[in-house]
Amino acid sequence: MKKKKKIYKMLKDKIHQLSDKYKSEIIELRRHLHANPELSFEETNTVAFVEEKLRSFGITHIEPKAETGLVVIIEGKNPEKKVIALRGDMDALPIVEANDVPYKSTNPGVMHACGHDVHTSSLLGTARILNELKDEFEGTIKLFFQPGEEKIPGGASMMIRDGALENPKPSAVIGQHVMPFIPVGKVGFRKGMYMASADELYLKVKGKGGHGAMPETLVDPVLISAHILVALQQVVSRKADPKTPSVLSFGKVIAEGATNVIPNEVNIEGTFRTLNEVWRKEAHSQMLKIANGIAEGMGGEVEFEIRKGYPFLKNEPELTQRAITAAEEYLGKENVLDIDIWMAAEDFSYYTQEIDGCFYRLGTRNEAKGIISSVHTPTFDIDEDALGISTGLMAYIALQELKQ
Repeated sequence: MKKKKKIYKMLKDKIHQLSDKYKSEIIELRRHLHANPELSFEETNTVAFVEEKLRSFGITHIEPKAETGLVVIIEGKNPEKKVIALRGDMDALPIVEANDVPYKSTNPGVMHACGHDVHTSSLLGTARILNELKDEFEGTIKLFFQPGEEKIPGGASMMIRDGALENPKPSAVIGQHVMPFIPVGKVGFRKGMYMASADELYLKVKGKGGHGAMPETLVDPVLISAHILVALQQVVSRKADPKTPSVLSFGKVIAEGATNVIPNEVNIEGTFRTLNEVWRKEAHSQMLKIANGIAEGMGGEVEFEIRKGYPFLKNEPELTQRAITAAEEYLGKENVLDIDIWMAAEDFSYYTQEIDGCFYRLGTRNEAKGIISSVHTPTFDIDEDALGISTGLMAYIALQELKQ
């Protein structure tokens, strides 16, 4: 037992050394990716860049998946003993970057505003470290360089469709994601239920438009829409079990009228999120019933489309506890935080519906440097010191899991 502990301490020290050694290179990789973002399922140049770097590291077992994704295999000694997977997503968002930095996006209207440039470059660093240590561990590590996390149906579902979880089948999958609300140098974990399912809502409320001074001759879709929007909130406030987190939000309402023109129709878009699949299905039914009833009762009609998105994300408790223990060993207990449920959605959840998973958060915030913007904003950025942590931490968690 003492000999094993000594071996893994030496391995931890080597990982720290390699992480420090390659930090500046990983930062440059991240900056290249940040400056050259590509939208979901359009990551042609990104995946070519990733493959080129992997081959330069001496990694050759590379399989294309999901058109613009890769599965990479690194085998240690006794490769069949245990298999685990690590995932990094690669796509960017349709946002105009507002940062004034040397690595600002050169692709107009497209930006790495959710940290996927960090996830990709970090996983490249982890791949390099693990490949250099492959003679010092037993088992196999699969790396998922995944496209299309930001767009339904989600690149994870397509990776699974194309066999990413087979030949060999991993026993667990681990992913990390930037978190601008956690200070750089720290990471966050949550055991059990962590992230919500997410559905997109599209409503077209139809009436009969005309002059605003003659409402008695019209069927006002703006008024109908207002009643629907208010009434739908009772799905969360009165229909949902208060112990089940649920969110219903509408962020887009378009009525192409004027001060004296009532339009023929109103288009509404929103999202519904929850952590319970049975309630999710019931909520869909309730929303459709309420919207149709109000529209019909007020003389109009509504077309209501619910595009079912990603399922909820649940971190397997025992796997996550082992990852927490590894993170505490690697970073120190004071740098490993417990985090709360997050009502955003992640297609990593598709993997966790199939095998055990752990999805944790990498701190990237630095208030002293003014790095405080949230993800999905034009000013999002990271403290790049996080890349000195992320590569080695994921490698260490992976190797600790392989020895179980």
